[in-house]
Amino acid sequence: QVRLVESGGGSVQAGGALRLSCAVSGYAYCMGWFRQVPGKEREWLASINRERTTRYADSVKGRFAISQDNVKNTLYLQMGRLKPEDTAMYYCAASPYVTNLCTVSELIDDWGQGTRVTVSS
Repeated sequence: QVRLVESGGGSVQAGGALRLSCAVSGYAYCMGWFRQVPGKEREWLASINRERTTRYADSVKGRFAISQDNVKNTLYLQMGRLKPEDTAMYYCAASPYVTNLCTVSELIDDWGQGTRVTVSS
């Protein structure tokens, strides 16, 4: 089991930027970022695996960047050109299985507690 602790959320104006961090304790083959707003399903945003292959949802491609620092055992999500519709709770996710792309919430094995992002217009 992987322990995940997010940080870096906050309030920002539209067009601004934020960097989310996720401290990772334990082994993960793939890791990802998801977000959720009340009343909606959890939405996949980006993922990365141990080969450093990255994947992005169309909604954030070109605006968000996922990266990992293996020395600091930290996953990041650099978010730019933020929009009010990016307002959500953001979650870090992980899975130890090599067949997992960390793009489907139902297949995620471990979740962080979430960090809130609010983008005002």
